[in-house]
Amino acid sequence: MVRTLRRGGLLRELRVDTAHTVPESPDASSLVPTAPAAATISRRGVLGFAGAGSLLLLALSVGQSIGGPLRRTALLAPHGQVTGSGPEDFQINVTAAEAGIKPASTGDSWRLTLTSKEAGNGPSVAMTRAQLLAMPQHTVSLAINCVEGWSTGNQTWTGVRLRDLARLAGAENAANVVVQSLQQHGGHAILSAGQITNPDSLLAFRVNSAELSSDHGYPARVILPASPGVHNIKWVTKMTFGS
Repeated sequence: MVRTLRRGGLLRELRVDTAHTVPESPDASSLVPTAPAAATISRRGVLGFAGAGSLLLLALSVGQSIGGPLRRTALLAPHGQVTGSGPEDFQINVTAAEAGIKPASTGDSWRLTLTSKEAGNGPSVAMTRAQLLAMPQHTVSLAINCVEGWSTGNQTWTGVRLRDLARLAGAENAANVVVQSLQQHGGHAILSAGQITNPDSLLAFRVNSAELSSDHGYPARVILPASPGVHNIKWVTKMTFGS
């Protein structure tokens, strides 16, 4: 396309309709067909299609960066959320209500179940939130980068390292872990060995020195470095480590 436009000129090609579009001359690269069919779209049509598509993508995403009233035009960004200046006033993709999380399921009866598929390991371990909070706590500064195109920016998360939970389940050399959520639809994620062993990978209970809210995943959520947002699963209830 660049070679053709250099030869004929952009303005000249923009004046040529489909009926007067002629095929390219054969070249040494053999990329041009020797007996092409009649043109079904002109070069200006191709340029217009590509240009209009690029402008549409720009229009649907620019509001996410600029914010304000234009945010409503950002198709890929979650809408209807008003953030403030509090410790948990940052972007989320799904609220607890939207995920079908019932208050009773996150109360005193909540347990984190740890299991391992490695041969010879003992029974599952069920832990209360108080027991998890009594374990060594670690703090990391990480952002959530969602596949929908938005990011929270860095937040300060505090919780238990995933590798400590793997050790507790008797799976120090786990190849992966299936994390299950209380969320009714899409409530699981499969994490790799590298994500488990990374010292910044946490099962978090606090963010920015505040207890997790329901919308941010109370009673516990996964937070990972350099991973898609869908891996940072909320409302965690079970972790199954595999070999």
